[in-house]
Amino acid sequence: MSIASFFGNTEKAEGRRRFGIGGLLPRWFREAAADALEPSIYRFIMRYSLRDQIYLVVVTVISFPFLYYSLDLPKQIINEAIGSKHATVNHDILGYSLGQIQYLLLLCVVFLVLVLINGWFKYHLNVRKGRVGERMLRRLRYELFQRVLRFPMNHFDRTATGQIIAMLTAELEPVGGFIGDSLALPIAQTGTLITIFAFMFVQNPTLGAAAISLYPVQAYFIPKMQRKIRALGRERVRKMRFLSDRIGEVIAAQVEIRTNAGAQHQLADVAQRLGEIYEIRFDIYNRKFFVKFLNNLLNQLTPFFFYLIGGIFVIYGELSFGALVAVLAAYKDLSSPWKELLDFYQNQQDVSIKYEQVVEQFQVADLLDTSVLLDAPDHELPREGNIEFTNVSLVDSDGIRMLDNVSFTLPLGEHAALAGPTNSGKNVILQLLARIFVPTSGRIVLAGIDVNSVPLAGSGRLVGYVGPTTHLLSTSIRENLLLGLRYRPNSVPDGAEASRDGTAAHEARESGNTDLDITADWIDYEQAGVADNAALQARIVDVLQLVDFANEVYLFGLHGRLDEGRYPEAAARLLEARAHLRERLDSAGLSTFVERFDPDRYNCNASIAENLLFGTPIGHTFEPDALAETPHVKYVLERAGLTQTLLETGQKLARTLVELFGDLAPEHGFAEEFASVGSEDLHDLDRVSARAERNGVDALSEPEKVRLLGLAFKLVAARDRLGLMDDDLRERIVEARHLFEQELPEHLRSAVEFFDPERYNAAARVEENILFGSIVSGEADARERVETAICEVLDELELRDTVLAIGLDYRVGTGGSRLSPSQRQKVAIARAVLKRPVVLALDEATAVLDPAAEAQILEALREEFAGRTVMAAMTRPEAARGFNRVLVTEQGRLASDGDYEAAARENGPLAPMLAAA
Repeated sequence: MSIASFFGNTEKAEGRRRFGIGGLLPRWFREAAADALEPSIYRFIMRYSLRDQIYLVVVTVISFPFLYYSLDLPKQIINEAIGSKHATVNHDILGYSLGQIQYLLLLCVVFLVLVLINGWFKYHLNVRKGRVGERMLRRLRYELFQRVLRFPMNHFDRTATGQIIAMLTAELEPVGGFIGDSLALPIAQTGTLITIFAFMFVQNPTLGAAAISLYPVQAYFIPKMQRKIRALGRERVRKMRFLSDRIGEVIAAQVEIRTNAGAQHQLADVAQRLGEIYEIRFDIYNRKFFVKFLNNLLNQLTPFFFYLIGGIFVIYGELSFGALVAVLAAYKDLSSPWKELLDFYQNQQDVSIKYEQVVEQFQVADLLDTSVLLDAPDHELPREGNIEFTNVSLVDSDGIRMLDNVSFTLPLGEHAALAGPTNSGKNVILQLLARIFVPTSGRIVLAGIDVNSVPLAGSGRLVGYVGPTTHLLSTSIRENLLLGLRYRPNSVPDGAEASRDGTAAHEARESGNTDLDITADWIDYEQAGVADNAALQARIVDVLQLVDFANEVYLFGLHGRLDEGRYPEAAARLLEARAHLRERLDSAGLSTFVERFDPDRYNCNASIAENLLFGTPIGHTFEPDALAETPHVKYVLERAGLTQTLLETGQKLARTLVELFGDLAPEHGFAEEFASVGSEDLHDLDRVSARAERNGVDALSEPEKVRLLGLAFKLVAARDRLGLMDDDLRERIVEARHLFEQELPEHLRSAVEFFDPERYNAAARVEENILFGSIVSGEADARERVETAICEVLDELELRDTVLAIGLDYRVGTGGSRLSPSQRQKVAIARAVLKRPVVLALDEATAVLDPAAEAQILEALREEFAGRTVMAAMTRPEAARGFNRVLVTEQGRLASDGDYEAAARENGPLAPMLAAA
């Protein structure tokens, strides 16, 4: 029977892993709450990996006899096989008589086998420990991240994001390596020490006593020194968290720091923090290396006794020479397990500090229950009835009463506006309805159900909340819109499920993670009111138009790049649009506004670099600004005989620019046709140009030549007012273009996609593919008229929705930073509308819009939600016009509940706010 089968399959389901040896476990283990974080690293290890730890310990113990025999065998080889005085003596082994050479060969083979066995034990144990450690680290990070999702919202006001990130990532990294070693390593190394000591005592008790004589001294003093190092390590971790938090704040406050010239103060602050960390780390280094020095010194004293005492014993014949050699070899092996134990002790101290400090930060009161966070409702939730607030109050962590005994009933289907001064409580009503906060007292009922009694997957379907500011995920617009439709994955094909069960899902379950497949289709089409993905795309377009965001997404699509894998038929349709645009421009007399790309003609409205490349760079290799220093470009210019010509062109352009603009102030902008160089570069160009005039361009250094070539590459023939380009130069550049493509090395072909009149250029933008040319410079309104023609062609070919779909792939940046505040709000409103909630809760969601846009979108939302409820907290009280009811709040209380006319009349609760507006 194998060890693994003796202990059972160590990769069974989680419940069997935890409780397979039930009655033997301590009471605290059996009664530990499933939701609690273990306060110490060893309790965490025992709770989730006890079975694996036992397996590792047993295999380790089994390896000790093999280790002992591998230590004893060299003595037999030296004394009996090599050192025998009678070469003809035979040795009987299992009934076979072996000569000395045969016996030596046998012992050497056995020694080799023992080396392989011991090596296999180490390999197997290390791999197994690594897997156990990584699984446990994965479990811990997952559990802590789940707790982040369960934190009460007000906890984020007191906890820095940077600290949470640091704790989940860098601070926990050493935990994985330690967990696998937590029991097996000290037992293995201690067992190794005991085995070696036992071997030494068997050979000679005096040598054995000498070997262990100094270890008690080390065992006493070194842990005492480590305690101080542990305390310093705890302080270092704390300081690093504060530094991480500070750096995060500075990054987030870049605008404020720059506009207030606060860089020096921030640098001084960070320097002070870095200095404190430096002092702590330096103290740790001093103490740590003194411990190593002391340990090494004591270790080197023992061989002195071996050579002295052991040598005397050998001389007097009380110890064989082979035994002394074996003892010395064994002692050499002794330092490794002792060092491993010392390192383990230090690592154990460090990991314990990290674990305890991290866990302490995640032990938060009022955590959201796991079932509320993750479970789905066990029945279909009703969508008819009332919204009922009954004596609802909310007191924050500072004791401030945000809402005070508010009661009202709103039938589902009505539209209600909430108005009132800042901090009057209007926002809190919607936040409580959306379960951002939990009321301190009172009850909130939606369609006959207490909203705080159902899982978030239930209330999230019923209520669509949009706050005053929106933080978008740093992905595409599409992914942000679909966030509200992704509760659980839909069914996946049997083959895919089986494959996942055999790999990723199995490891996820072993690590206590969810085994839900992130690559599955998570979209709840029924919630969106559509049948499939195609219908969902059409619905998204309708919602974008409703929130007045469709045109902006359309422009994102025009300036975006087509993913041919996602839209396999779109490339052919867009090529069709290219042909239609050409016909339209010809028929409308606009063809002179566009100079089309032709592989055999120079495009006068593109730069020399663009004409030479005649394609779209992919990556940085052939970026226009780097083209002059690219080896292949230099090779092509040499082959085409253009290097000297373009250097002279660059020198002439540099000299002309210096003469024309050298006396201008640095902040003066150049005319558009000379915008190929910034004003701050003029001094450098003057120096390079003067040197070229004195000594010739051949005398320039390589960086100076690159500078002049780069300047020449920016020259656009249609805007050349200096007469630097002629027909001959243009023809030679076209020849170089063909040479560039023909002799492009295979490893660089993926770095550029060349223009082809018959092929879609996936690296170029959609608009560039349709246009397939350059807009002519100097023509009034040329760009506007050409772009209008492009839009008309796309509409005629019914490609607008395709371009919109491409625009949905636009990446919004960190937190939505690539979108304006109003655009972010439109995305958030569209997301809430898309999931068709019973109640749309707009918490000053339209405040960033101008009044006209706000009125337009609110009217569209009221039409969309006819028969459903819209509750909107208003910043501008006049925006409440058009709602069935207006609830006015003051100082956390409901001051008025009626229609807009009653609230807005003279002496009405809205009158002061309307007058102030």
